[in-house]
Amino acid sequence: MAPSYARSPVARACTLAGCMDDFSTALAAAVTDLTSEIVALRRVIHQHPETAWNEYATTARVSDFLTTHGVAHEILDDGVGLIAEVGSGARCVGFRADLDALPLREATKEPFRSLVKTAMHACGHDAHTAIAAGIAAALQRTDVPGAVRFIFQPAEEAIPGGAVTLVDMGVHKGLEALLAFHVDPSLAAGRIGFRVGGITGAADRMAIELSGPGGHTSRPHQTVDLINVAGRVIVELPNLLRNAIPRSQTLVVVFGSVTGGRAENVIPTSVSLGGTLRLFELATWSTLETHVRSAVENIITPFGATASITYVKGSPPVTNDGSVVATATSAITDRFGPEVATDTHQSFGSEDFAWYLNDVPGALVRLGCKPEGERVDLHSASFRLNEDCIPFGVEAAAHALYGLLTR
Repeated sequence: MAPSYARSPVARACTLAGCMDDFSTALAAAVTDLTSEIVALRRVIHQHPETAWNEYATTARVSDFLTTHGVAHEILDDGVGLIAEVGSGARCVGFRADLDALPLREATKEPFRSLVKTAMHACGHDAHTAIAAGIAAALQRTDVPGAVRFIFQPAEEAIPGGAVTLVDMGVHKGLEALLAFHVDPSLAAGRIGFRVGGITGAADRMAIELSGPGGHTSRPHQTVDLINVAGRVIVELPNLLRNAIPRSQTLVVVFGSVTGGRAENVIPTSVSLGGTLRLFELATWSTLETHVRSAVENIITPFGATASITYVKGSPPVTNDGSVVATATSAITDRFGPEVATDTHQSFGSEDFAWYLNDVPGALVRLGCKPEGERVDLHSASFRLNEDCIPFGVEAAAHALYGLLTR
């Protein structure tokens, strides 16, 4: 059952400029006071990671933090994920954070490294969650000109992502705009990256099971040389798919697994291929599965092989709204100066934040977290971040949300 978000308008007691000055002062003091608690929350979540749809303890920890700071919230019915809201009024904007970790064994030497051998926060979701909780606690101490809803979402790393479930629940209903941060280890802490339009790609998965009668490698002409057919699919399918879409678009097709055969002199009866397909264009994404099935059949039919294809659609591309980006950029640079903002790149990594943007204008924003003197990457067992990004992220996001409420 989705939480209820009924609100009534509240009167503004000061001019917009005066309200902003008062807000900035109160917010800065709140962030200074709360930083150690927010960082501690991030560290305990990091130390006890939970993978998709298992974020029970993470949800409880966030709930305890919000309760301590007087933030109204509701845990979702299945016990993973929660919704919080600060402020009141007819206008409401939102901030989404993701809760889940990756099934990966941590290789860092952090004193708060994962205690779970099979899971690690290697994508910064622990920081996203702590920042969102920190924003809520900080805003609770300020005069917010409206309402801000926080969506603490499970299972961003799942396919389909947890956003699909929460959108079905309607947790985004009534929002005028929605923001999300994603840490960026290529960008220094204290900097923030913006992009209008496509920022992350769609990412689908395919599993192709090729079949044939098998046989002896001395007589490939009397059977289906299935290894040869598999090689043709691997080489030819990406080119056929690129030829099926407009030349102006980019499609990345990569096979990550190939399994088949056990003996050098035996032609196997089955070969399994697994891979991903990534692109930025929503219209093309909707037709890609049809192109895959047709292209595979065209490749294998002349050789007498058959194929069973399992195609799993991931999340659509994340397309940032220009107005939301402009407002967030202006609010953050007004507070911190123009030097903190930078244009950011497109990435073929996927983000289920896209599902919310079908109904609500929003933006995914990159938050610099690069450790000084180190090069790390997301989804790496060695991933770590500069925790200076946490208080900066809290204050920057709070200003962006304020800007969205007052534009």
